Amino acid sequence: MRIRAGYEISFDCPQTTPMLLCISVHPSRAGDLLTPGPITVSPGAPLSTYRDAFDNVCTRILAPPGRTTLATDFECFDTGQPDEVAWDAVQHKVEDLPDDKLTFLLGSRYCETDRLSDAAWQMFGGTAPGWGRVQTICDFVHQHIKFNYQDARSTRTAWEAYEEGRGVCRDYAHLAVALCRCMNIPARYCTGYLGDIGMPPPYPPGDFSAWFEAYLGGRWYTFDARHNKPRIGRVLMARGRDATDVAISTVFGPSILSGFTVFTDEVT
Repeated sequence: MRIRAGYEISFDCPQTTPMLLCISVHPSRAGDLLTPGPITVSPGAPLSTYRDAFDNVCTRILAPPGRTTLATDFECFDTGQPDEVAWDAVQHKVEDLPDDKLTFLLGSRYCETDRLSDAAWQMFGGTAPGWGRVQTICDFVHQHIKFNYQDARSTRTAWEAYEEGRGVCRDYAHLAVALCRCMNIPARYCTGYLGDIGMPPPYPPGDFSAWFEAYLGGRWYTFDARHNKPRIGRVLMARGRDATDVAISTVFGPSILSGFTVFTDEVT
C-alpha cells in the first residue's frame, strides 16, 4: 500500500521567533519513504535538525515577523495490515525490565501516576497481567472520555481527563499511558499520521493523531484508546514520555496558529 501524507501549518509571529518542531517522519519509518518529503518554509527561514533522546527528528527554525508557513508532501509504503494484536504477550516484573524501559514507568508532565495510582489499582488490580490488562485499560479510557474537538485544551493532564471525562486523542493517550504506568507496565506516548484508510465515511477533517505503545513480552506494541480497535496506515512521527516530548510545535515567543491542514490518504 502507498500512502500520501503531509501538512501545511502557518504561524503569525509579531517578532523574530525561535521554534522547535517535531513534524518529520520518525527514523524507524525512513526506509518506507518513497519520496523524500522535505520541509519547506515560506518565506525562507534558517532551519536545522537534530535527534533527541527518544530518536525523534526535531527541527529548529527562526521564524521572521509575520506569517511563516511550513509544509511537506510525501509518499510512503505501508503493509496495509492493521495494528498487531498479541493476547499472549506477557507483562514483565519490574525487576526484570531493561534499564531503558524504566523511564516509561515514571510520572511525567501530563501523566500524573501519583494521583491516579490508587484508582488504577482499584479498577485494574484484579485483572490478569499482560495484554488483557492493557486492553481493559483501553476499554475503560475509551468509554470514560467523550471525544469532542471543542474540548481540546493543551494543558489538560491525564488526571484532569479522568476527572472531566472529555477531551481529544491526546487525552485518551495520556490517561491510558498513566494508568498503564500505575500498573507497572511501561508505556510511551506517540504522535503521527492516521487517516481513515479502511474506515467507512463520513470522514472528519485531517489531523495528526495520538496513540501509545506498551512494553509487553520483550517488545513495544501499539494501542489506541480513542479508536479502541486495530487501524491501518499509522505513520509515526515521534514518541516520548508524553506530549511535552513530541509537541508539534514549541514556540519561544508570542504566536498565533493561523493555518493547519493535514492529509493522509491511500494512493490508489
